[in-house]
This record gives sequence, C-alpha cells and structure tokens, in this order.
Amino acid sequence: MRSGSVRRTTAETDVRVDLSLDDPGTREIRTGLAMFDHLLLAFMFHARIGCRIEARSLDAIRHHLVEDTAIALGQALDAALGERTGIVRYGEASIPMDDALVRAVVDLGGRAWSRTALDLTHERIEDLESVFVPHVFASFAQHARLTLHVDRLAGDDPHHVVEGAFKAAARACARAWAIDPSASTSIASTKGTY
Repeated sequence: MRSGSVRRTTAETDVRVDLSLDDPGTREIRTGLAMFDHLLLAFMFHARIGCRIEARSLDAIRHHLVEDTAIALGQALDAALGERTGIVRYGEASIPMDDALVRAVVDLGGRAWSRTALDLTHERIEDLESVFVPHVFASFAQHARLTLHVDRLAGDDPHHVVEGAFKAAARACARAWAIDPSASTSIASTKGTY
C-alpha cells in the first residue's frame, strides 16, 4: 500500500500529515482555517485518497500555517510515491464549477515546478487570502517533486475558481499516480530514471 506520513514541527507551526493513495477510508482535515480545510478536503475527495491533516499555528501567522501544511502534504505524497515505478506519470483534468472552468496538468516525474494562473482579483476567499493559493500549489509541487500547471479558463466567482483548481489538481494527480498495468515495474521515462 502506498502511504506516507510526515510530522513537521517548527518554531512557527506543528503539522502532521498521514495519507494513503490506495485506501480512501479516512479524510480528516483540521488547520483552523475553514476555507483551507474545505479546499484540502475537496482535493482528498477528488483524488480518492485517505488523508489526515492536523495543523496548528504556533505564532498566529496564517502564511506559515498554510505554507507548512502544503510542504508536509507534498513530503507525504513524495514518500507515498516511493520510486514512482509503474505509475502513469502524467495526468490532466478540467473541472467546471458553475461559471468557473479550471484545468490542471501534472507530471510526477520528479521535477519540481509550479505555475498557477487563476487571475484572482479578490483579496480574500472566505477566511483565506487569495495570494496563498498559488503558494500552496508551489510548496506542494516542490516538496512532492512534481510539475503542476493550473489555469483558469473561465469564471468570475473566486470561490468557484479556487475550488475548481483544487479539484482539477486532485483529479490530474489521481490519474498520474494510477498504476499502469502494462508497466508495473518500470519507470515512465525514456531515460529509465526520473
């Protein structure tokens, strides 16, 4: 079973992430930020993974809490993927949410890169600052060692755009880490390594 657990404790935060790519049984998210919890839960649901996230701020700075949660989530995913043998590697998904249409494309080939183009114009979405959203994707991608592109294709409601982005990223990731039955022991690269 592909799983990963990370405990990240700093002077700023205390974060614990336990995830399973192959057992969607438990999904519990507690960061203290309602919108962030909502987005992370949407990601877990649409990625069809089990995950527990317990994150608390030790310095009352929200940026640190969001960033460290994304770092720990990325590290847990990296651990769960292991050598990344037998996976499809690439995934893409487009998600409509009413007025919004968001596309995410992912490569699990070990190269960390993130580009988020959501064109958010509102300062906040519920209790989450909009500037945190691309930062979450960047921190997650860096520590999961994946490439992620997220684009708003349509939409004005920032809640719909951002939620669509997390759902699209989840669906793209799930397609990428799916086991490829024709390549169960190989690396999906012409180089033979990532």
